[in-house]
Amino acid sequence: MAVRIGVVTFPGSLDDRDAQRAVRLAGGEPVALWHGDHDLQGVDAIVLPGGFSYGDYLRCGAIAAHAPIMSEVIDAANAGMPVLGICNGFQILVEAQLLPGGLIRNDHGDFICRDQRLRVENASTAWTSAFEEGDEIVIPLKNGEGGYIATDETLDRLEGEGLVAFRYLDVNPNGSLRDIAGLTNERGNVVGLMPHPEHATEPGFGPDMPDAMRSGVDGLKFFQSAIDAVLARV
Repeated sequence: MAVRIGVVTFPGSLDDRDAQRAVRLAGGEPVALWHGDHDLQGVDAIVLPGGFSYGDYLRCGAIAAHAPIMSEVIDAANAGMPVLGICNGFQILVEAQLLPGGLIRNDHGDFICRDQRLRVENASTAWTSAFEEGDEIVIPLKNGEGGYIATDETLDRLEGEGLVAFRYLDVNPNGSLRDIAGLTNERGNVVGLMPHPEHATEPGFGPDMPDAMRSGVDGLKFFQSAIDAVLARV
């Protein structure tokens, strides 16, 4: 069975093709979805890719969260379909209230691009099961509004319920509270993170060592996890 993973393109999306390629490299079948449609084309999982989206000048993801296809994405997520939001996709998930909190301008005020070390805090989600809890991975990061915020009550709940999926290591690149790099929902099917796993899926095109962009493939496990999660439900 070919697992079909839809990648939604919004006006301004930059990394939709990269996400499609990552799905293909993981062994899945990528399906291009358009933000203005109301058709998920029978996909088994969904990726909201990174880049930008129309209306980001108001607040990142605020307008895209109300795109026509998001009605179907929200219904699918609430029904248990695996949904991954990467960078701008994470912002859209938060704006759509599929994940709690908010994302604001980096605390230093600058756009940042770096190879970022992360710790896997939750390896039981649909997008992280190929990892072990505590794994340390390197994933490219590029954002200008990646600072995660939430109330103390929400942060305590996220920590207490194990809903922090990834945490920044070595340096907090954007001022995210409690070094939070990514979250999952209670069911474990919806995951959002600021770093870009689709940029670390192929030897020779991702981070591998401190002094060179070489052969890091830590991001491939995100997409392999989703494929495994879908097949486990068949």
